[in-house]
Amino acid sequence: MDRMAAQFTRVVEAAGNVHDLGLAMTAITVELGFQYFALTHHVDVIAERGSAIRLHNYPGRWADYYDRNALGVSDPVHRASHMTSVGFPWSRMPEMIPLTRDDLRVLALGRDQGIGDGFTVPAHVPGEARGSCSFANEAGRPIPHNMLPLAQLAGMFAFEGARRLWAMRSGLRMPPRPMLTDRQRDCVLWVARGKSDWEISLILGVGEETVARHIKQACERYGVNKRTYLVILALFDGTLTFSDIFRRRYNPFPE
Repeated sequence: MDRMAAQFTRVVEAAGNVHDLGLAMTAITVELGFQYFALTHHVDVIAERGSAIRLHNYPGRWADYYDRNALGVSDPVHRASHMTSVGFPWSRMPEMIPLTRDDLRVLALGRDQGIGDGFTVPAHVPGEARGSCSFANEAGRPIPHNMLPLAQLAGMFAFEGARRLWAMRSGLRMPPRPMLTDRQRDCVLWVARGKSDWEISLILGVGEETVARHIKQACERYGVNKRTYLVILALFDGTLTFSDIFRRRYNPFPE
């Protein structure tokens, strides 16, 4: 398993194009004991016109139906992956999210087209659309539970490799995350908590005009002109967290 992981990592890092990555994914999928793989952003792939990661060897008929109906946005596997930071067998989905009638219908359609159980590794990068790497087998063929630790590693490295290649293919460079000063972040935090400039000035012990200037400069760094949008982007890229705003101690096991 160590050998396989090291070899796959080297191949992904050396991949110079999407075709090379596809060959590497096909090989590791077989070695893991799966039949299918899918690297994808959780978006409407057709609407994104090639800018979103999408690489798979799923049955063509199912993939066409999936993309035409924009299932990348509502796929229950994708939604379940938003609830965890590690890979999970699809059989665990009912424990992770409530499955709607439409979810059950989509899963049944997938089985009809040859996609049974699988294993999905989440890929969440602040400031980007969420994504994942999935490995799957046809209905009736069990997933190789003893290989799931390696599937976790393979999925992580594969998606990172895909991010690099898609950026190269689009001629894009990953934009740097806006950096706020400590005082700018303090002001944005209190804005997120619903405070006015006057209230923030009293809390921080500075002038009201100074608060307004810090918030204006923070907006400029993010390229926005609305405070609400500024707070959303700061949450999206990890500059702020919900725990910061609500001052709650994080409880991973709510009652």
